[in-house]
Amino acid sequence: MSEINIKPTSQIEEALKKYNLDISNAEVSEAVKKIIAEKVHENDTPEVKKFLMGSVELTTLKTTDSDTSVMAFTEKVNRFDEEYPTLPHVATICVYPKYAKIVAETLEVDGVEIACVSGSFPSSQSLIEVKTVETALAVKDGATEIDIVQPVGSFLEGDYDTVVDEIQQQKEACGEDVPLKVILETGCLKTAKNIKTASLLAMYAGADYIKTSTGKLEPAATPEAGYVMCQAIKEYYDETGIQIGFKPAGGLNSVMDALIYYTIVKEVLGERWLTNKYLRLGTSRLANMLLSEVVGKEVKFF
Repeated sequence: MSEINIKPTSQIEEALKKYNLDISNAEVSEAVKKIIAEKVHENDTPEVKKFLMGSVELTTLKTTDSDTSVMAFTEKVNRFDEEYPTLPHVATICVYPKYAKIVAETLEVDGVEIACVSGSFPSSQSLIEVKTVETALAVKDGATEIDIVQPVGSFLEGDYDTVVDEIQQQKEACGEDVPLKVILETGCLKTAKNIKTASLLAMYAGADYIKTSTGKLEPAATPEAGYVMCQAIKEYYDETGIQIGFKPAGGLNSVMDALIYYTIVKEVLGERWLTNKYLRLGTSRLANMLLSEVVGKEVKFF
């Protein structure tokens, strides 16, 4: 009688079995519609908008960025703190790694983090050795947070070992004190099950935040993707006791968009996540919109 070769179940597969992956796009869509219809209006207040200003990751990721433009970008954050002392400053300034040092030398506001997109952003299509070196150099030059993109192609092929290994290596390159945000690029993942699986893999691998998208591909962030990611964060917290942050990014074009994500976090994760540490918004255009609504007139400060 011939032997039957049974492939051993990997640690990753065992870990995923602890979570509910039996979810459909339709049920997620219905849940999001219900939250938007019934709950968002409760949070449409000056206090929430002021809070959201403090969650903005002010971002410049342009082909035309330069030392001069990034320095001027950072100086705006310095001036904002002087001109609007009663309002919360942005959470971070987010730039390419080559500008970490410029921001670190120019930024004068305590409590504003320096985030760098790294690991061959936005495609993640580079050798892992290159990704880890880029991350380590960004940290050396002053980055206090790192944003990377999961290897999307590997994920879609079902190669979860590579996904986890690459995230773990880049987390190690960050060091203990620098949080890692993992961008899922949810628009490429298509299904709620894929988005939840990718969320869980990223957290399992050591992500401190999970982030929807780079903003370089369409669709970028969607409330549906955000809802699934928050579900994953909640289940992971219930299982491990580890609190992971959430960052929608790309396609946040209005104050209402921000209020929708705030409401999803509030309804799925609860008050514990409603801090400027655990809820971040990857955007630049939204900063002026929120500021205008808070001060009651159109302002184009940033």
